[in-house]
Amino acid sequence: MDFFLQLLVNGTCVGLLYGISAMGFVMIFKSSSVLNFAHGELLAIGAFFFLALVTSAGLPVWAAFIVTMTGCFILGFIIERLFLRPLIGEKLIFVIMLTVGLAAMFKGLILLIWGGSLHTYSEFLPASLGMKLGSINIDPVYTATLIISVVFLLLFGLFFKKSSQGIYMRSVADNQKAALSLGVHVRRVFALSWAIAALVACMSGIVLGIINGVNVHDLSAIGLKVFPVVILGGLDSISGAIIGGIIIGLLETFTGGYLSPSLRDVVPYIVLVFILLIKPYGLFGLVEIERV
Repeated sequence: MDFFLQLLVNGTCVGLLYGISAMGFVMIFKSSSVLNFAHGELLAIGAFFFLALVTSAGLPVWAAFIVTMTGCFILGFIIERLFLRPLIGEKLIFVIMLTVGLAAMFKGLILLIWGGSLHTYSEFLPASLGMKLGSINIDPVYTATLIISVVFLLLFGLFFKKSSQGIYMRSVADNQKAALSLGVHVRRVFALSWAIAALVACMSGIVLGIINGVNVHDLSAIGLKVFPVVILGGLDSISGAIIGGIIIGLLETFTGGYLSPSLRDVVPYIVLVFILLIKPYGLFGLVEIERV
């Protein structure tokens, strides 16, 4: 029972990271109908940038985290302005293939600068951050993951419900043409969607890098798990992305703990196949009804 509870805690923490990362993917899809295949590379950029600031630049961890988040937010704006905006009005497949090209470009740059070996952070989380609930030990990194995830979810919840920009983003996601007719600056919403998506991807990459080490191939592969997450939760549902991330995280953790660690990376894609066969719109996705 103790082993089960330990896996439950670890899987929930990792699943929250998957869900928050998938939330950025869903935001881009809802606002512009673009599938971002460079999502995994954005995770890697955040992890490696944070690594460089902590190890090479010698910045304090809190300062390195803030600088990394700010840099990734700006990077999202740059990607949208330089690469995506010139393709507005073009066929959607052109934009999707552009994100594939961006993924290859970012991965090549990371390999050129840091190589393909595994990098690890030095121990910087205080031991007091860890918790012990009976016989269950929660490592400091999982406690930090839980705290960061909850804080981000609360901030984004307030942003979408209370701020004007958040309301604009929701209106564009619901009906782009109607929002445009009401005076919403749709291009600005696109740019903000990419900036927030880059920010949450980089944050997830940092924490996953602390848990598993920083390797561009592994982080890119983790980025691909966003597809099972969003298909499970619903491709157009932000809350579904969070729930889907937790489910995938738990399935991975329990598979690795009870069956085999080599199977844990296969489980999300098995789930993806079954969900597509049984419920193609996901658990919380909206079913499109077309009238002939």
